[in-house]
Amino acid sequence: MKKDLKAVVCLFTRTDCPVSNSYAPEVRRMYERFSPLGIGFYLVYPDPDESAQVIEKHLKEYSYPFAGLRDPKHELVKLAGAKITPEAAVFDASGTLLYRGRIDDRYVDFGKARLAPTMRDLERALEAIVAGKPAPAAGGPAIGCFIADVK
Repeated sequence: MKKDLKAVVCLFTRTDCPVSNSYAPEVRRMYERFSPLGIGFYLVYPDPDESAQVIEKHLKEYSYPFAGLRDPKHELVKLAGAKITPEAAVFDASGTLLYRGRIDDRYVDFGKARLAPTMRDLERALEAIVAGKPAPAAGGPAIGCFIADVK
């Protein structure tokens, strides 16, 4: 992690998860807001079958302005305790987990979404971290695609 960063967001995703893909505009918005404030962003791809080429194509297709990381052995999955895509984990410079959970409450259940979120959990956590305060816990579970165990 770069020394000038306050924290890094690892956003677990899959190229074939419709819930994860639907969050691309929201994730870009948060990147634009928080990257100038010392927050780094990475997409983490835990599916061992997703090649570097498939990931590059996905990053371009959804106009992500930051890098993706392959996690075929689930090292970051285990470190974060991630179970769902999309699920966010925020780490400080020493590797301490500051937040893990949903991006927001737009999805009530798989296939059931609100028009707009009523609680932006990840954004609230990043606001607290930037202000030097503890990140609040997620207000509910992440909804999306399960991260399968490594074969």
